[in-house]
Amino acid sequence: MIASPDERRALHPATELERTLSAVETQLGALALALARPDVAAVDRAAADLHAALAAAVDHFTRAARAGGVPLPLRQRLALAGGQVAAQREALARATASLDRAMDVLLPRQAPMGLYSAFGATERPSGQGGSLLA
Repeated sequence: MIASPDERRALHPATELERTLSAVETQLGALALALARPDVAAVDRAAADLHAALAAAVDHFTRAARAGGVPLPLRQRLALAGGQVAAQREALARATASLDRAMDVLLPRQAPMGLYSAFGATERPSGQGGSLLA
């Protein structure tokens, strides 16, 4: 009798965990490569693929933990992958903050009241009256 794919996976849970964990590791690498290139579409695809791989891995690891446990080497690899996700998230947050600071320098927001303008005079908000005649 030939076993179905689900039955074969049930017979070898560690193999299924290995497969899903390998998919997460592969997608982490793909996201790192996409982030290194100026291709927003590639980053979006890699992030979506990583999200799907992580969801599948969490599902498989949760079921395996309930059914008797996850082998230590796989738990360690999963923890390492989680650390890599956190590191990529942190790197992206730092890059975003750096970009925001650069944009503030290049395109400053409207200066607060009472500060000098680029021409040396204080800037007056529009609509506050005043007269050109002395």
